[in-house]
Amino acid sequence: MEVKETRNEGLKRGYQFTLPAAELAATVDAKLKEAQPEIEVKGFRKGKVPLAMLKKQFGPRVMGDAMQDAIDGALKKHLEESGDRPATQPKVEMENGEGWKEGDDVVVNISYENLPAIPEVDLTKLKLERLTVPAEEAAVTEALENLAKSAQNFEDRRKGSKAKDGDQVVIDFKGFVDGEAFEGGAGEDYPLVLGSNSFIPGFEDQLVGAKADDEVKVEVKFPEEYGAAHLAGKDAVFECKVKAVKAPKPAEVDDELAKKFGAEDLEALKKQISERLEAEYAGAARAVLKRSLLDQLDNQVKFELPDSLVEAEADQIAHQLWHEENPDVHDHNHDSIEPTDEHKKLAERRVRLGLLLAEIGQKAEVTVNDQEMTQAVLRAARQYPGQERAFFEFIQQNPGAQQQLRAPIFEDKVVDHIAEQAKVKDKKVSKEELEKAVEALDEL
Repeated sequence: MEVKETRNEGLKRGYQFTLPAAELAATVDAKLKEAQPEIEVKGFRKGKVPLAMLKKQFGPRVMGDAMQDAIDGALKKHLEESGDRPATQPKVEMENGEGWKEGDDVVVNISYENLPAIPEVDLTKLKLERLTVPAEEAAVTEALENLAKSAQNFEDRRKGSKAKDGDQVVIDFKGFVDGEAFEGGAGEDYPLVLGSNSFIPGFEDQLVGAKADDEVKVEVKFPEEYGAAHLAGKDAVFECKVKAVKAPKPAEVDDELAKKFGAEDLEALKKQISERLEAEYAGAARAVLKRSLLDQLDNQVKFELPDSLVEAEADQIAHQLWHEENPDVHDHNHDSIEPTDEHKKLAERRVRLGLLLAEIGQKAEVTVNDQEMTQAVLRAARQYPGQERAFFEFIQQNPGAQQQLRAPIFEDKVVDHIAEQAKVKDKKVSKEELEKAVEALDEL
């Protein structure tokens, strides 16, 4: 096969492959002869069908296969010899496709953008700060108090006391729409915490100030997006009988509280909270360190980027941000979204860093093992309760979905590898300073 270069500008490459007709015909004949012993046609014994008949009956299909095999083989050989690494799937077009007939040479034009050469980076020159935050006593105490509130009980208020926000009212209720009681709109001895927003908007507000033995008519309107279509947007009246008003009483911070949360005693619970807080702080500090690392790499390393990758990334960023600004639109039936200069700038950063991290990871032989992938799949499956099996099957059958799960794991492992080579200095900071550093991450 003859190969001729037609374009070599920056990262853009173009080649013309010419497959001689005689070479193609010889390939077709060879394939037919190879299959001939196994072919049966009415009127002929197995393996005795004339080659001319086979060519007439199966020739066009075999010709198509031979063309595809020849082009694929030529492209593979070309990439191996040239060392090119296409950024995306090469575009393949048959130049004389419409007018081609048997006996003509096959001329194919192939174009792609080559991945750039990634410059070497001296990782030892990177200077990073690792923020460290100890679990202070005040933070542990605050966490304990929150646990006590979550484990709170309710005690009857003094007779005649008015219900306050945060109180629990025990009620019987019955709901009516257009004067008719509706299914599921009644309950007895229901413990409702005012301010919990567990009932229809506006319902709990109208019980603030109620006393035990009061009868209250609560007038509300079901939300337009309410789950039951026959009630959505409808006005409703609930007849409520207040049977008790109870004040919240946080649980005591003691060994009994600790046991409720699976610890042996209070000291063991404090230790668990301390470890959890420090793990949370470490995770936040790692995100800050990672941003600093990526910022330094982005500033220090520059190389030409494939337009196709940048354009695709910019389109994805613009599309994602548009949906975040329009959360009510769940499909893609909307006007095209034109990326802004800001989107393109961010896309360039992401593509540059993605290519750079991939190169560093490949040279360092960073891999994602089966156990790490299994854990990632299990974490992702938790987002689809009741559909885990279907999710597992989808992942198994979809290499693209597997790559989406693998990519962030690979990136984090490469970041860890880079941090091990860099000069890292630990810096002790307060919880508030760490929070400010994390908030600053949203600036990009």
